Amino acid sequence: MRVAFAGTPEFALVALRSLHAARFEIPLVLTQPDRPAGRGMKLQASPVKAFAQEHGISVVQPRSLRLDGKYPDDAAAAREALQSAKPDVLVVAAYGLLLPSWVLELPRLGCLNIHGSLLPRWRGAAPIHRAIEAGDARTGVTIMQMDAGLDTGDMLLVESIAIGPQDTTATVHDKLAALGGRLIVEALEIAACGTLKRTPQSEEGVTYAHKVDKAEGQIDWSQPAQVIERRIRAFDPFPGASTSLDGEQVKVWKALAGSTNGSPGEVVHASGDLLAVTCGTGSVQLLELQKAGGKRVTARQFLQAHPDLLGRRLGT
Repeated sequence: MRVAFAGTPEFALVALRSLHAARFEIPLVLTQPDRPAGRGMKLQASPVKAFAQEHGISVVQPRSLRLDGKYPDDAAAAREALQSAKPDVLVVAAYGLLLPSWVLELPRLGCLNIHGSLLPRWRGAAPIHRAIEAGDARTGVTIMQMDAGLDTGDMLLVESIAIGPQDTTATVHDKLAALGGRLIVEALEIAACGTLKRTPQSEEGVTYAHKVDKAEGQIDWSQPAQVIERRIRAFDPFPGASTSLDGEQVKVWKALAGSTNGSPGEVVHASGDLLAVTCGTGSVQLLELQKAGGKRVTARQFLQAHPDLLGRRLGT
């Protein structure tokens, strides 16, 4: 089976690495154009591109796949490359570009997407963030037959995992990336035998995982403690949950929900290892913080640098 691949970040790299290790023939990789990154803001290849180049796999990096869009030359070049590759299937994982109908229809077996949720829950761009933020007990990976809709295609394989009380987007991401890599290999092996079954998604329970905006990281202390604690985990590593102290931003990376009540944003405990802030209901114990330009530190280390926090208010 000839497997073309479309993906960009680490989540996609895990799947590409799994396909390569399973000895599928990979004639072509599509990935996003190089982006500026790091202190020098030099152009940097995506993890998927770096792997493909290391293993001698052809790479194309169109800015768009729409033949009638802003970059028709990019789309035409990508179409020519895909047609020349003659893939039986296109595997898509966190690619970042919409696939027009000509892409969906080109491979003999269509396009299979590795989606990090239990569809139809959390269709869209940020399923891991939103599952943790909402307090879901479980999430998982759905291997989906792509169609023209937004994550609306038939389900081919589904497997779930638990979301633990200390899980963050970073930890769940890594678990789902590994699971997705295993499931896509399994799906293609079944498809090669012609026995891959398609199950339409339910019309009930549909939710949308909208892209995370950087502004969402600002902590609203009037919310319940459980909501704030989940958002802190959901926004680790991006965009990071933040609050203000003396006009400066402080990121909160770890916290525990508690039951102490008081004025939202007020520091009610500030000694030893205990740094607690009251919320709309309950309180959160801050465990790991980071000032702008500084390193992540424990509550004890933070309090050593700020011994006068008791009774003060965080946020605006």
